[in-house]
Amino acid sequence: MELKLEVVVLPVGDVDRAKTFYEGLGFRLDADFSTPRGLRVVQVTPPGSSASVIFGEQLTHAAPGSVRELMLVTGDLAGTVAELRERGADVSGPWHDADGVFHWAGDANRVAGPNPDHDSYASFASFADPDGNTWVIQQIVDRLPGR
Repeated sequence: MELKLEVVVLPVGDVDRAKTFYEGLGFRLDADFSTPRGLRVVQVTPPGSSASVIFGEQLTHAAPGSVRELMLVTGDLAGTVAELRERGADVSGPWHDADGVFHWAGDANRVAGPNPDHDSYASFASFADPDGNTWVIQQIVDRLPGR
């Protein structure tokens, strides 16, 4: 069997505000359509990603801003943080987990600054969209075998 993650649904309170935010970050607008019965679907894709996010009207019963810690990956955390800030996102500074494994929920066990060994999978930054959905950016320079 082969399964690929294609789309993640984000609950938002204001579709146009979310669309403006994500397009402003450089996400590609793939679709924006509505039906006569009130369904609206906006699909955006992060730069370089094969998976997209959708938001709109009548897509989910989840509360706006209730999605936590969606992961984005970059090979250049400092450069990505700088560009996202230039594009208007309130991105945290780099951080790493005190145990050096992954990261805990929320901001528990965080240490300011990138992982001191600069290991792949060990340095992060984070931001939220206007509704409060949160994203974590993970730096991966060298992937583990088989990835």
